[in-house]
Amino acid sequence: MPATILIVEDEPAIAELVSLHCRHAGYTVKVAHAVLDARDVVDETLPDLVVLDWMLPGQSGLVLARQWRSASRTKELPIIMLTARGDEVDRVAGLDAGADDYIAKPFSPREVCARVRMVLRRIARSAPLSNNPSVFTMNESHGIITFYGERLSLTRYEFLLLKTLLNEPLRIFPRQLLMDLIWTDAMD
Repeated sequence: MPATILIVEDEPAIAELVSLHCRHAGYTVKVAHAVLDARDVVDETLPDLVVLDWMLPGQSGLVLARQWRSASRTKELPIIMLTARGDEVDRVAGLDAGADDYIAKPFSPREVCARVRMVLRRIARSAPLSNNPSVFTMNESHGIITFYGERLSLTRYEFLLLKTLLNEPLRIFPRQLLMDLIWTDAMD
């Protein structure tokens, strides 16, 4: 399933340009032209990433980014600021407000898509697979895993090895310890 990108941009031509390139890159795209519209979209369904303009009618995108970062449901929402405010002080303010990346206008639509891919890759690498059921599920009773919707059958030892590694994802296991743990679990 393609990632959903929310583009929050009040200038229709820019919103359409970014939207078109993101769709051609294979993403599902939603567009909001104001902060209230963006909030409605996010409240309805959390997108995978937001491309957010700073200067929006009614309220700034910078304030919206801070609000999303402070709310538990949206605190991890990836945000790329896309704005005419390109001075160093503005870039720093945008990143400090919670943006994962910052692109100043004028911009290349291809670069925007490349940065979207980069942020999504970084988020995917940092998210533990075992906590994201849409990516990875385990059925312990049958020794079956599902990875991105594809069902894979494992041997008992392969399953125990994977389970051991996922239970402590930041731990480095010496080979012998893994063998001892898996052999012990297999005997139970």
